[in-house]
Amino acid sequence: MENKNLYKGIFCIIFSAFCFALMGMLVHLAGDIFFVQKAFFRNLVSFFAAMIMLVKERKSVTIPKDSFKFLLIRAAAGSIGIFGNFYALDHIPIADAGILNKMSPFFAVLFSLIFLHETIKPVPFMCILGAFAGAVFVIKPSANIMNSFPAIFAFVGGMGAGLAYACVRKLGSMKMTGSVIIAFFSAFSCLLSVPYLVTSFTPMTWQQWLILTGAGIAATGGQFGITYAYYYAPARDISIYDYTQILFSALLGYLAFRQIPDAYSLIGYAVIILMAVIVFLYNKKHGTTV
Repeated sequence: MENKNLYKGIFCIIFSAFCFALMGMLVHLAGDIFFVQKAFFRNLVSFFAAMIMLVKERKSVTIPKDSFKFLLIRAAAGSIGIFGNFYALDHIPIADAGILNKMSPFFAVLFSLIFLHETIKPVPFMCILGAFAGAVFVIKPSANIMNSFPAIFAFVGGMGAGLAYACVRKLGSMKMTGSVIIAFFSAFSCLLSVPYLVTSFTPMTWQQWLILTGAGIAATGGQFGITYAYYYAPARDISIYDYTQILFSALLGYLAFRQIPDAYSLIGYAVIILMAVIVFLYNKKHGTTV
């Protein structure tokens, strides 16, 4: 039974990785639409999906006073994560945007250390530093900051996502359900997009409506996929499979847009994934999740 749940967890996290890679491809495919408008549709679909789950759960929604600040920080940080990722997807190869977004687990550990007062062992800490070095290869900082700006935006997006995940850990310890967290975050992010939509909405073709709806569905599939993955199996057993998103992103980027990562990006991918593998093996050996 334990092995069966492990395989279910692996399947769910790989499914989630594919969904997020597909979302990235569709966001890029939607074309010349401002990233805030694209993010609105992604979050709107997630909001309705979370509300449907809340209705099916048939539980009264209560937000304890002590948890509201973490819910608000999670929503704000998650919005930064999405906006950073979506901006990058319009300007750099989707595999580059994907790997910089995958800095989020490393940032989650750092923010858990700073704000949640969790401990961190020397090996994971050194791997975090190594992952940052790998990110430098992908960002490729230059004298002309504008050349690196989209990648920096993606990196900041990964930072925001990391803070959001740290808050989710805290909210989970406060017995806050995933559906409430997703619904609150999605509604918050949609509201942030409203001023732009009111003043500068870009008319869309029916194809773009379909593509962005598809991106929202893919993102929702990714969110629920990763939720179920960690329901079936602990993070220390399956978290490494989340990095299959980079393979899916590279494949979809090549098939859809003929995007080929340069040598520096490939070195960065290898370093970041290697650091993730080392942390994964360390956690497996010591039975920890950090």
